[in-house]
Amino acid sequence: MNNIEPHPPLTTPREILEQEAGQRVDNWLLKYFKGIPKSHIYRLIRTGQVRVNGRRIKPTYRLIAGDRIRIPPFSPSPRTLAREKSPLHRLPVDYPTLYEDDDLLVLNKPSGLAVHGGTGIASGMIERLRATQPEGYFLELAHRLDRSTSGCLVFAKNRASLIAIHAALREGKLDKCYLALLKGSPQWNLHTIEGAITRNRELGGERVSQITPQGKYALSHFRIVRRWAMAALAEIRIETGRTHQIRVHASSLGHPIAGDEKYGEREFNRLLKTRYGLKRLFLHARTLTLIHPRTKEPFSVQAPLPADLESTLLALDQAATTQPEFHDPV
Repeated sequence: MNNIEPHPPLTTPREILEQEAGQRVDNWLLKYFKGIPKSHIYRLIRTGQVRVNGRRIKPTYRLIAGDRIRIPPFSPSPRTLAREKSPLHRLPVDYPTLYEDDDLLVLNKPSGLAVHGGTGIASGMIERLRATQPEGYFLELAHRLDRSTSGCLVFAKNRASLIAIHAALREGKLDKCYLALLKGSPQWNLHTIEGAITRNRELGGERVSQITPQGKYALSHFRIVRRWAMAALAEIRIETGRTHQIRVHASSLGHPIAGDEKYGEREFNRLLKTRYGLKRLFLHARTLTLIHPRTKEPFSVQAPLPADLESTLLALDQAATTQPEFHDPV
């Protein structure tokens, strides 16, 4: 267990490093004052207690290498300190690293782990990774995966790489391929769906994504690669990255993803769990292909299907009387 000491009061400016340049000052402060509520950070900026190069700034100010930021003495409340001193679960040393160089880190994300902290989640992968790095080390999520989805997750190790990957996402130049187990056996082998997606609040306050004319454009390509009487394994490529896009599109086709508690079919999920051992969403980010931000060469990385999902496929095979040969989709 690591006890995080209270942030020491600083009375001298802190110079911004080159790898920190480009960050908004509010985001930089949130990283520096780990665990401090956002409202406190904005109060420090609003009242002029935080200054850059001796001047007041707005929360949206983007830092430049060499900027001198004055951080005022600040004493967190006892409640905040108690939260900071709670154990922080770090990622294991042997956590599956699929690829790493000076620009990119690609991890094989497990199902059930959020990529970042949020409502009800104290810390996600990005916070846990940063906690293991020295002060000033640049590390940012380049894209996101649902908490229940496993597979390829990319982190940028410098701002230039982050900007390049975000540009590739906007321009549809980042190819993301998933494997999903669908309910039923679709009558088609190939299917493309264009369904604009909107995030709404349903009863109970939970946010869900829906296909609506007012939503944001979303495009998904489905290809069936293996069939059983009650289910089908699909390779899915997406050209946009809307929240829960694959899950919503699959459900709208009448073939929801196995184990999907939000958009799926309850009886199908129960059957897959009790008879075939599936205890999670069967959605895996199998491959990711992009132009490397430094070399400008095509770059691809693959995450093997997790053992628990392989086990479910094996159970389906064993329960079937005859099976077509499985052609690896990648």
